[in-house]
Amino acid sequence: MPEIALEGELELDDALVLDTVEVEALQAAHEEGRPVVIRAASPAEIKAALSRPEVACALVTDPALLELDLTELTYG
Repeated sequence: MPEIALEGELELDDALVLDTVEVEALQAAHEEGRPVVIRAASPAEIKAALSRPEVACALVTDPALLELDLTELTYG
């Protein structure tokens, strides 16, 4: 699964899809072995989502966000 994906282009099957980081829901899904994806609309939201170890992918609607350099975003 890619770290950032365009919404609607990824098979989510039984993944938990959230609009924000919800710690209890993330942890419960992770314990169940259920993948977690979070919708994100900005680089800051992507960074927040992917900083959680339970999150498999950030879903975006803006194709330009697919080009983010995650290393640069994370470490500056």
